[in-house]
Amino acid sequence: MFHFFEQKRFLVDYLHGFVDIHNHVLPGIDDGAKTVDESLELINGFSEFGMKAMICTPHIMHNYYDNTPKTIIASHKELMEKLDSREVDVSVDFAAEHMIDDNFEMILETGDVLPLKKEYLLIEMSYLQPSFSFDTAIEKIAQQGYFPILAHPERYAYYHDRHRTYAEFKSRGILFQLNLLSLGEFYGKRVKLMAEKLLERGLFEYVGTDIHNMRQLSALKEMRVDKKGLKLLLPVIENTILTFY
Repeated sequence: MFHFFEQKRFLVDYLHGFVDIHNHVLPGIDDGAKTVDESLELINGFSEFGMKAMICTPHIMHNYYDNTPKTIIASHKELMEKLDSREVDVSVDFAAEHMIDDNFEMILETGDVLPLKKEYLLIEMSYLQPSFSFDTAIEKIAQQGYFPILAHPERYAYYHDRHRTYAEFKSRGILFQLNLLSLGEFYGKRVKLMAEKLLERGLFEYVGTDIHNMRQLSALKEMRVDKKGLKLLLPVIENTILTFY
């Protein structure tokens, strides 16, 4: 096990040119930024450490955040109208983070999902229990020609004592996206420990910030990692840039 408090280095110093594929920066449509001004403040904060591009991924979550391509496109348009008038060197695109719930298969079949780069579908589960239809959903995602990316697998506490589940997911072609804040203690010590274990085992293909607000962005800017942690993390960061820029 590596320890992030040895030979500390600020993580953001290694994020110049980064492409963030998971964040909640679009205004007014989920539990992320509430207004365009909040969105702009977040984007400015990202630009300070050299973020190159971001793909905004608001929740599509039945009965909570009932977003559609129409609502997400409208929110993105509203943000871009303000952003285009500012000197911020960050490209802002959009996709979505799809909850595997009782509505997911329907929107998948009707084409109302929003993939990353037209190929990758960012998915999530509840933090309380696994999605009942998860296995079927993964099969149908593949049938539709998408690659599933499971957001922050380290945060699902019900898998923390079921390590074989992660290997089973990988054997089925499920890609993993790490939340950078998981490598500190922002979500707690158990999440940090699981993030480290999965990173050591080489199970992450991609990283994202999952930033919702300035408090989280400030926490990211204060995060430090050690030399060994960086050695494991930097190839995943590079792969994220190469795939999505």
